[in-house]
Amino acid sequence: MTRLQRIRAVATSPKQLAVLFLGFSSGLPLLLTSGTLQAWLTMEDIDLKTIGLFALVGLPYTVKFLWAPILDRWSVGYFARRRGWMLLTQSLIAAGLLGLALSDPQTQIWQIAIFALLVAFFSATQDIAIDAWRTDTLDAPERGLGAAVFVMTYRIGMLVAGSLALIMGDHIGWPLTYTVMALLMGVGFVTAWFAPERDTRDLAPQTLGAAVIGPMKAFFSRPEAWMLIVLVILYKFGDAFAGTLTTAFLIRGAGFTATDVGLINNGAGLIVTIIGGLFGGLWMVRLGLYRALMLFGVLQAVTNLGYAWLYEWNAYGLMVTVVSLEHFAGGLGTAAFVALLMSLCDRKYSATQYALLSAIASLGRIYLGPTAGFIVEAVDWTIFFILTFFAALPGLWLLWRARHTIRRLDQ
Repeated sequence: MTRLQRIRAVATSPKQLAVLFLGFSSGLPLLLTSGTLQAWLTMEDIDLKTIGLFALVGLPYTVKFLWAPILDRWSVGYFARRRGWMLLTQSLIAAGLLGLALSDPQTQIWQIAIFALLVAFFSATQDIAIDAWRTDTLDAPERGLGAAVFVMTYRIGMLVAGSLALIMGDHIGWPLTYTVMALLMGVGFVTAWFAPERDTRDLAPQTLGAAVIGPMKAFFSRPEAWMLIVLVILYKFGDAFAGTLTTAFLIRGAGFTATDVGLINNGAGLIVTIIGGLFGGLWMVRLGLYRALMLFGVLQAVTNLGYAWLYEWNAYGLMVTVVSLEHFAGGLGTAAFVALLMSLCDRKYSATQYALLSAIASLGRIYLGPTAGFIVEAVDWTIFFILTFFAALPGLWLLWRARHTIRRLDQ
């Protein structure tokens, strides 16, 4: 089979079509319990203290690995391990959204809080099931494109639940808006019902204890386990570190208007990121996982330097170029990185291991990202973005050290 034929086979696989719609289903609920719900409560004149407390609704997304072993241990009904959980959670998300639609913020704020928390919990559980399904079902050559397609439609789901829902809420009212969003969960339900799935029920742990301990034992049975953990933390760190203050830099450091930033960084940048991810996913069919991770990681690091250049040579055209290249490289890197996470998972424990690895991947951004502002205050924007380039190098060095392991995982 020629390279072009391999790429065509990967791109036209029924699995990729399923990934397309499941990504939308995964991205849709997130903003409906955060930003969009906040807008609804604000328009209902709910006090700011109460609205602020609703941020706690997002907690299930950060600790979802705690109940991921349940999805590894048990199936739902007679379905294969992942399909049943997808169907169940999608049904419960739709029910929770309908519960929100039938609630009055003025008199039933606690009811809204409960329904929002339930939607967030079932949405996080849906993410566990879909991530596990994707990890179990996609073969090595399909993972890069699958990751890119999933991220693309996840963001489309967020766009529908964010921008479109806000417009609808302003014109047709919030109850009807949330009813429409509940109906849109049917996209994921139908997809999950017909999606191809590799049946892994025979691999399920025999006890819940085995489902909790087994993923750790299986992962750390590898001699290079700790090196892989640190690689997961550091690979995207330079890119994420720069992204912590990109918007602030473009407005305060480079002097562009909020309109400029909204159009180029937040608007066009999202489109370029999606294109970069799709291009990277297709390119990975030819490159393989290790070469893609190395090439895309280098591009992520180098494009951060464009912001240092932009600070010294401020120009609108240069801003468009720098932002576009950085977002494109970020899309490439994300496709390869998600494929790496999938390749590190054992199909026995893919729900738990993927949830844990994705949580670990965010540690550098969460705990070291807040230092970015202090660094800029201590030096300047040029030095800061040069430092983000160097912050990417340890991850690339670890990637080189782990090259034989990653090539083995990609077979």
